[in-house]
Amino acid sequence: MIITRGLLALLEAKPGKGDELARFLEAGRALAVAEEGTVTWYAFKIGDTSFGIFDTFATEDARKAHIEGQIPKALAAVGSELLAADPDIRTVEIVAVK
Repeated sequence: MIITRGLLALLEAKPGKGDELARFLEAGRALAVAEEGTVTWYAFKIGDTSFGIFDTFATEDARKAHIEGQIPKALAAVGSELLAADPDIRTVEIVAVK
């Protein structure tokens, strides 16, 4: 399988909400596992309130399905409670993979 597409979402938690955002992201793993077209899904912590998600896909259709799927819907549902700002979501093209 050739992985050529990615998605990077940077998230900033409201003050005091970092642990809750981390738990939300941990629970999101189950949703990512259920997505057939998502090759890899990483949720990561940069600092006390800074987090991110990085996903990879083999096709543009798979990336689009993810963008329209359950994880973004779940994030939208809790965003006003947990996030200090809208997520910074960027599509990326994978140029090298090990």
